[in-house]
Amino acid sequence: MFIAMNRFRIAPGSEEVFEKLWRERESHLDDVPGFREFHLLRGPSDEEATLFASHTVWDSREAFEAWTESENFKAAHRQARAPQGTYLEHPKFEGFEVVL
Repeated sequence: MFIAMNRFRIAPGSEEVFEKLWRERESHLDDVPGFREFHLLRGPSDEEATLFASHTVWDSREAFEAWTESENFKAAHRQARAPQGTYLEHPKFEGFEVVL
């Protein structure tokens, strides 16, 4: 298995807007070969930011990479626009091979 995560630093006060964006977008993941599950995680907050992570589980790294090159990926990411100032920086990708 492979876990793909993107970490987001979101401006204080923009958390609801960010969550609504994710709640209402079409992910286009359900029909993608190798996709298992998705979660949006809300982490700690401080005066600078609230940390979020998108978390997807895949059968393999290859299945994930095939998705990133697909029309489903492009369609899902066309909807990812948030009001200016929501994101404090570009998302940071982290990929993990499941060991146990």
